[in-house]
Amino acid sequence: MRVLHICSGNLYGGVETIQVTLARHRDQCPEIEPHFAVCFEGRLSQELRSLEVPVHDLGAVRVRNPISVLQARARLRELLSDSGYDATICHSAWTQAIFGPIVQVAKIPLLFWLHGAPSGRHWLERWSKRTRPEKVICCSEFTSSLLWKLYPGVPSEVVYAPVPPIVKPSSDSQRLATRRELSTPADAVVIVQVSRMEAWKGHRLHLEALAKMRDVPGWMCWFVGGAQRPMEARYFEE
Repeated sequence: MRVLHICSGNLYGGVETIQVTLARHRDQCPEIEPHFAVCFEGRLSQELRSLEVPVHDLGAVRVRNPISVLQARARLRELLSDSGYDATICHSAWTQAIFGPIVQVAKIPLLFWLHGAPSGRHWLERWSKRTRPEKVICCSEFTSSLLWKLYPGVPSEVVYAPVPPIVKPSSDSQRLATRRELSTPADAVVIVQVSRMEAWKGHRLHLEALAKMRDVPGWMCWFVGGAQRPMEARYFEE
């Protein structure tokens, strides 16, 4: 089965990590041949190409530039007509809105991977509602419970994010070197949050909780994941 994953490619976070994991460990499911289509070159496309999986460039798309939308849709239409895909998966409301109609016209099964909690009110979500997928992959039971806000009545299934196996644990020397690099004592309890620098990821709530532990000794907190867009940079400065 040949499956095309459609994504924007301009950011790198959990969604993109999932796609890289699927590409890196594709030998675990040899009956599925993953292909990827991106609109923006960046870390995601570079990592996918380094794994020697097919990566197709649809071209940069700006919604405020209708010509760019038409050009990207034309590239996808050509790709779908030549490559014999058995299914496509859109990984965001943005890709669903822009490319979902092209997939449906091509009569290829369209799936939508819901990676976060939808509100149903954002303009991108309202746009994506116009193209109903055949099935939705939900990242959790929580997101599945909110699917009605986007696609009421569409079949869905919860699929947790794939996690690569740990080949071997880090050695004590590697562990200590990492802690020295981050000015963390060897015996400290480390609390880690891994996420992009967005407000809804809960950094403020996390910091408020940590503030209640300021008198408790022996712990450090690491925030992993930085700002990638101007709005995230402003949030980080706050």
